[in-house]
Amino acid sequence: MNAVAGSPGATGPGRIMGAAVLLAVEGLLIFVPAVVLGQAVNWPQGLDDPAAVTLPLVAENETALRLGYLAYLAYSLLFLPVIAALVTVLTGPEGRLRPVARIAVILAAVSALARGVGILRWLTVMPALAESWAGADPALRQVLSVQFQAVNDYGGGIGELLGVSALGSAAVACAVIATRELAPTWLTWFGAAVALASALPLAELAGVDAGALTSVGVAAVQLWFLAAAAVLATRARRRHR
Repeated sequence: MNAVAGSPGATGPGRIMGAAVLLAVEGLLIFVPAVVLGQAVNWPQGLDDPAAVTLPLVAENETALRLGYLAYLAYSLLFLPVIAALVTVLTGPEGRLRPVARIAVILAAVSALARGVGILRWLTVMPALAESWAGADPALRQVLSVQFQAVNDYGGGIGELLGVSALGSAAVACAVIATRELAPTWLTWFGAAVALASALPLAELAGVDAGALTSVGVAAVQLWFLAAAAVLATRARRRHR
């Protein structure tokens, strides 16, 4: 039976509250790139726009682009300590040693790496292409369009499909399994649904247009993080009493 009022192992209230804060930060941090990049380059809806649409926006809003993607990079790299904290404070001493808990952390690490690789295209290659685009003739722009599409598809495949949809959803699924004994039942089922939603964009590998499924999956994960943060904060306060 899932623990409702029990404390996670021998973890102290300070550590539990620290994990809650970390989860809350991760859950809310996504709003920074969503707002900044949304205004600068119509992110995330504009990720599939052609070079003729995106590169002028990159050139016009390079400062905002860099700020937004640096925030998104921080959010993506924070995925590792968030999953590690979750499987540490929401499992018992024996649960932390189980393979599924360790696999969750390993998957989170590789997921964070893949996400970072995908994001770096917007901090390195895309500004350079945008600079070249500004003064290019039609023939050169055709070449730049091909380069843009190749880099964007490859980086998106690594960052969004591999990092977020495949490895990220697998890390969440393993974390859900690892924490199911001490997590509330509703949080476990919510996490299972979130893991499934996060994996749906992998349908693109079969040629299916995933549309906004990536955004839906990311939003679901953020809600799960915030829900887990609320659970941990409540338990930390109870431990202080």
